Amino acid sequence: MVDGRMKYGTYLIFGAPGAGKGTQGKVLGTIPRFFHCACGDVFRSLDTRTPLGEAFLQYSSRGELVPDEMTVRLWMAVIGDMVGSRKFKPDIDSLVLDGIPRNVRQAEIMRDILEVKRVFHLSCPDRDALVSRLKKRALKENRFDDANEETIRRRLITYENESKPVLDFYGPGKVLNIDATQPPVKVTYDILTAIIND
Repeated sequence: MVDGRMKYGTYLIFGAPGAGKGTQGKVLGTIPRFFHCACGDVFRSLDTRTPLGEAFLQYSSRGELVPDEMTVRLWMAVIGDMVGSRKFKPDIDSLVLDGIPRNVRQAEIMRDILEVKRVFHLSCPDRDALVSRLKKRALKENRFDDANEETIRRRLITYENESKPVLDFYGPGKVLNIDATQPPVKVTYDILTAIIND
């Protein structure tokens, strides 16, 4: 419990850009008693007329990263709305997150909010495969930020430096490495097998 509030039982889907986090999160979110929340969707659905939304817009319009405390506050406000509208019922639902926590600082801030049951690390050491996957996705989904190879490789370096240390934060007891180069259905099977056997 955190100041009268229960911690959210959580599964984290983790991995480099293009590893398939969104795909797996969406699949898990279709299963009863699992609620999927993608951080990117949270930001895209933001009401920019609120003070928090306005502040977020100021950072993103300058191309700057939103500070960690603000990111977590924003995420908590959205999750609070989901609980309030009964879309997410934390007493019976497991939370499935992808895209947050994005770095160790965010993981530290969220320590009192999340009870992380397992971190599914979608591992893909072959960076060229990720680049090719992101380029295909860019064409298919009109995500033009993903089409430029230089931008993609920069994002992968940022992931290595800032996001990957989150795996050490949670430690080997919580992290399960899953080969992200397998067909998506096999990745889903590996995740579900781990959840069932936990």
